[in-house]
Amino acid sequence: MEIRILQLKEGAARAEGLTVIIDVFRAFSLEACMLAQGMECIYPVADLETAYALKKEHPDYILAGERKGAILPGFDYGNSPSSVQGIDFSGRRAVHTTSAGTQGIRAAVHAQELLGGSLLTAASTAAYIKTRNPDIVSLVCMGWEGVRPTEEDTLCAEYIRSLLIGKPMSDIEEKAQALRYTEGRKFFDPAQQAVFPEADFHISVQHDVFPFAVRITQQNGLYKSEAVYTGMPE
Repeated sequence: MEIRILQLKEGAARAEGLTVIIDVFRAFSLEACMLAQGMECIYPVADLETAYALKKEHPDYILAGERKGAILPGFDYGNSPSSVQGIDFSGRRAVHTTSAGTQGIRAAVHAQELLGGSLLTAASTAAYIKTRNPDIVSLVCMGWEGVRPTEEDTLCAEYIRSLLIGKPMSDIEEKAQALRYTEGRKFFDPAQQAVFPEADFHISVQHDVFPFAVRITQQNGLYKSEAVYTGMPE
């Protein structure tokens, strides 16, 4: 198994094999939380027009997403994991659009299989990859809006790689908490709490919380995220 760590939208465009699009702050942390709370599936879309069109066609769909971190007009939720805590989404479907994670999905045109990656699902993502045993694994760190690398996505990629090669990162907890001093600083800025609440940081830096991978498939021209339960690797 050849494991490649790639960066940003250009990395997604070069990704091959089984590809994990990683967005810790916050796209795939949010999707993991929503799926864990019963969401049937999520449609990650890159452009706002598609998101609004799907909502118009299916008024019962939930709209979630952001641009520049902020919730969009007419949306039910932003891109905030803390905003959905405690909500029962059983049987519901959502449309999700963001500045980085969902853009990476669209850019990964050479991927043979797609997953959405976060620290919350890192161990189960590694477990799923092991069951597939692909020749190539591409771990794509989407960073800030797909154009600037960020520490949390690179850490997640390195952690998943450590699990895949059987040498788990022993200091993952310490490194995850240290993100508050780098890209995670915004979550502790009083002036940015409306867009980047501190609670989102504390949720997103937890590792190996959910026993499923977020698998992304295509159906009728749309991408669809679903939970695939694999358990944690031994």
